[in-house]
Amino acid sequence: MNLDHTQILALEKYYRINLINQAAGLRSAHLIGTQNTDGKTNLAIFNSVTHIGANPPCLGIILRPLSVRRDTYNNIRATKYFTINQVPHDLVSEAHHTSAKYPSEISEFDKTKFTPTYVDDFPSPFVQESKIQIGLSYLEEHEIKVNGTRLIIGQIEKLILPDEAVEDTGHINHDLLQSTVVSGLDSYYSSKKVKREDYAKPKDVQ
Repeated sequence: MNLDHTQILALEKYYRINLINQAAGLRSAHLIGTQNTDGKTNLAIFNSVTHIGANPPCLGIILRPLSVRRDTYNNIRATKYFTINQVPHDLVSEAHHTSAKYPSEISEFDKTKFTPTYVDDFPSPFVQESKIQIGLSYLEEHEIKVNGTRLIIGQIEKLILPDEAVEDTGHINHDLLQSTVVSGLDSYYSSKKVKREDYAKPKDVQ
């Protein structure tokens, strides 16, 4: 297959969506937990969580255009808080089901095997079944002009994960935690570490 830009745009819509979504390879699968100002919870699967920086510790998520109702976005803007939760292998089907379009008054927690849990005084729900739970406060957002998607940036306020999964260097053993990765919108994979390299330094230059 060797396609130029014009040929890509000419592809059948859903074939194109799948092809472009999967061309960049595997990404982490996460569940975003929020609630509205009335306390109604929401849970949605995302494959667009990205590292922004470690000082301050920040993560970003990409949200689709606001051409239809987006409960995750509305809740984040209203409360200024959200959680990011790992998807364990044995609950992939439950996680995928959170992408179903339920009315705002119905919580995905009630339609899946996930349990909302609150830690200390953090105002958004974590997923009890997730091995990695991250609580974030809303910092800023940026509209992507080319297609109307939005980059939401949050500051990490709380990080919860098992001590035995964290190595003395700060590396996290995702194999131990059975973290799930995803290709496109619906193809899920297990992760397996190939190796860990030392910090790269320039080679001798002749």
